[in-house]
Amino acid sequence: MVFRAPIDLDAINAMSAGNLVGHLGIVITEAGEDWLRGTMPVEPRTHQPFGLLHGGASVVLAETLGSLAGGLSVPDPERQGVVGLEINANHIRSEKTGLVTGTARAVHIGRSTQVWDIRIENARGKLVCVSRLTLAVVTRPA
Repeated sequence: MVFRAPIDLDAINAMSAGNLVGHLGIVITEAGEDWLRGTMPVEPRTHQPFGLLHGGASVVLAETLGSLAGGLSVPDPERQGVVGLEINANHIRSEKTGLVTGTARAVHIGRSTQVWDIRIENARGKLVCVSRLTLAVVTRPA
């Protein structure tokens, strides 16, 4: 298990109020031994001007899932946190409506870096976007 403690989904989702995560309607729905899952609606607030899911919205979902999972896996959350170093995304399929589901899965959990693979699928289980996020594990300021 990569997470340091049982995950309180309600507490995680409460942190989203009033920021980009909440604005886009992202909800963390499930967690496993080495993965975190969440959903995002495909609707006007997540569309690009042509009515399709915005690639940037997919990247926000991917980075949200990976960063939350990374923060939940540091050994000492009072002294450590994570920050994004690099993210990439390949947009495979377009979506106009519905709900997309992203799953972040640990690839590497190290002392100074983490790598997370995030797969975003549509309601039919078809791949919409695949992303890889690299995080730096940092010491929180005193």
